[in-house]
Amino acid sequence: MIPSLFWLLLFATTISAADDSPTGYVGSERCAQCHEAETKAWRGSHHDLAMAEASDQTILGDFNDAEITAHGVISRFYRKDGGFYVRTDGPDGALHDYPVLYTFGIKPLQQYLIPFPGGRLQALSLAWDTRPEEKGGQRWFHLYPDEPIPHTDELHWTRVSQNWNSMCAECHSTRLEKNYNLSDRTYSTTWFEIDVSCEACHGPGSDHADWASQSSELMKEDPGKGLVLQLNERMDASWAINPATGSAVRSRPRGSEREIEMCARCHARRSPISREYAHGQPLMDHYLPRLLDEGMYHADGQIDDEVYVYGSFIQSKMYRAGVTCSDCHEPHSLALRAPGNTVCLQCHSAAKFDQTSHHFHQPDLKGGSCAECHMPPKTYMVVDPRHDHSMRIPRPDLSVKLGTPNACNNCHAEKSAEWAAGHVGDWYGTTPVGHQRYAGALAGARNGAPAAGRALVEVIRDAETPDIARATALAGIGPYLSRTNIEVISQGLTDDDPGMRVAALRALESAPVEIRATLAFNALTDPVRAVRIEAARLLASINAGDLSTDQRLLLDKGLQEYVGAQQVMAERPEAQVSLGNLYVAQGKAEQAAAAYRTGMELNPAFTPAYVNLADLHRSRGDEAEAEKVLRQAAGVIPESAEVHHALGLSLARQKRTTEAVAALERAARLSPDNARYVYVYAVGLNSTGKTRHAVTVLQGAHNRFPNYTDILTALIAFNRDTGNLNAARIYADKLRSIAP
Repeated sequence: MIPSLFWLLLFATTISAADDSPTGYVGSERCAQCHEAETKAWRGSHHDLAMAEASDQTILGDFNDAEITAHGVISRFYRKDGGFYVRTDGPDGALHDYPVLYTFGIKPLQQYLIPFPGGRLQALSLAWDTRPEEKGGQRWFHLYPDEPIPHTDELHWTRVSQNWNSMCAECHSTRLEKNYNLSDRTYSTTWFEIDVSCEACHGPGSDHADWASQSSELMKEDPGKGLVLQLNERMDASWAINPATGSAVRSRPRGSEREIEMCARCHARRSPISREYAHGQPLMDHYLPRLLDEGMYHADGQIDDEVYVYGSFIQSKMYRAGVTCSDCHEPHSLALRAPGNTVCLQCHSAAKFDQTSHHFHQPDLKGGSCAECHMPPKTYMVVDPRHDHSMRIPRPDLSVKLGTPNACNNCHAEKSAEWAAGHVGDWYGTTPVGHQRYAGALAGARNGAPAAGRALVEVIRDAETPDIARATALAGIGPYLSRTNIEVISQGLTDDDPGMRVAALRALESAPVEIRATLAFNALTDPVRAVRIEAARLLASINAGDLSTDQRLLLDKGLQEYVGAQQVMAERPEAQVSLGNLYVAQGKAEQAAAAYRTGMELNPAFTPAYVNLADLHRSRGDEAEAEKVLRQAAGVIPESAEVHHALGLSLARQKRTTEAVAALERAARLSPDNARYVYVYAVGLNSTGKTRHAVTVLQGAHNRFPNYTDILTALIAFNRDTGNLNAARIYADKLRSIAP
């Protein structure tokens, strides 16, 4: 057992409150002197209790020799010398004793932070269920109960994905500075206040405090009150219900995104792209929010992974109407402004909407709840149900067509989507469409449907479609670009929404460099950082000799900004791979290789680092070194289909066909839902003379991927070559029908 004193002394030198107050910050106690009511509401809130030092007052879990067995590991929680400890599996898989230094969160669960060398804090995957016992709480549980998480897994609590400094800290404390040192892989993280206090949202308050100390006459001279950021969009605005529609209309348009983007800073799935947040600047100067990407959101925009709230809310009709976060949530206590349906009835007539004639359910059941139907929850972290904030009309008909979830079957899980769609049709006469009308287009693009391009263009051009959906469609239009729709790129690059401008640049990824240069160069001067760095990345491969002096300086500035954005998350292998890709585009092979190797060191299970390094060796004519890297990867991450696919291609290039086909077969078996892997495996079989076997593989793949044109093309060719002309004609007709 490592002595607890050693851990505490080691940790005290690396994680602490800031020695001096950051410029302009005064602290919540100073704010409380004038803002008593707001402080009272904030005390005990999720923000106030976001993080705290471990103590008898803050720890809610049972540390009285409590035990839990999860995935074969028996962990014990106990007290010693006034401290809190856990004995559990460490980074080597063996049991160790660790001190708990901080609590993290409050309800419905509380996590615990453990110190590690190098200034790291790791979030334990064993959490305490803080719900009442009668609701299933007051117990220890594992955050990944259904999948074994051995010490070698990247989701193990001791590894980078569960690291507090990188993954959690910024949104749980005020004025946090991560201070990561890549050279020795250490953190010297500090915060100004341990929790989410006043200045986390309002910005540094020293000028405001100075303003408040002046005479009333002088105070009038500064209508901005010395505030860095005024969150006053709701001031002098009111909502009046339109009797004809039963819904309210804002008395004046919402004039800015300040409040919503302030909340989005933490309540969005996003990547940081600047070292220090500046209150009041555009969100995308500091973060790059996720689009409606597969794995994050369903094709209709409903939440899938943990994406928090922002990406859902900006899909909603309420956002478009001018609603802000604090219209529904009291910003200091974070509670709803009114309980249950009443919060919705602030803006929607009870006489029209809070009636059985509207929802066709008993009022006291879930079906009579606005939120259950229009903001269906999904449970994350085992016990934490979170509501989708896109506020959509339930669409079981889309569940039938596309397999998306719907609120009806959330409650009626024993019934079919067809059953639910039938009831909706009977009740309302027709299928309600709602504000979100992009599911078919996004689903088609995800499935590789040849005709998806036309549907994506319709979404992009539809001004009534939420910008995040338009941007998702635009980012995915690349494979479908043609002379007839290229103008959507030009229009996207001048769109008012910076997310659209970034998406337009992404759509140019596979375009020839001269087209990228023609369309994207002006984006290097965009006022928003996220757009500038995306343009720089896209233009990195341009030959400097083709540019004027001013153009070279502009591109160099953008590239420096892009590198800086990646260095913000230098401890993440994703950032190192992004840097490696940039250096490849610039022809800087040694720097690229070094970045890829750093990514491999940071996370030995990160597949793209190996695959990209191998591809770099291939591009330099060193296939033997490429194979060596991929075999190293296969030893570390043997279940990676991507690694085996890349290895198969490397072996094929080396004319080692039998070995290549074996590797390609393994990739197809490990990832049966990847149409490309199955197709390439079948091509490999055909190259070894096993054409009939290849046809059998392709026929099964075609049943799963009916719109994948490469599979159809191969079926036509292989059946023709074996003399089965009738089958070749059948597949040719299918190909013609989907790709005329």
